[in-house]
Amino acid sequence: MRRHEFQPGRLLAGLVLTAAGVLYLLDAAGKTDLPWFLVVPMAFGGLVLAALVGLVTYAVRRDRRDRISESRDQ
Repeated sequence: MRRHEFQPGRLLAGLVLTAAGVLYLLDAAGKTDLPWFLVVPMAFGGLVLAALVGLVTYAVRRDRRDRISESRDQ
């Protein structure tokens, strides 16, 4: 398998959605009594946070790539 670049936004989204799924499973099994209005905003907020992290990661990598191309031009 080829190496790929680390994408923290996708990691964060996966962790948040996994946590929401585990909470729903615990609720379905009767281990906890979790109202839906706690899990849905947590999942939505996690996805928004993951999108922001992805945008910041993209901006940093684009800036770094531009700096490298400028140094090669000189």
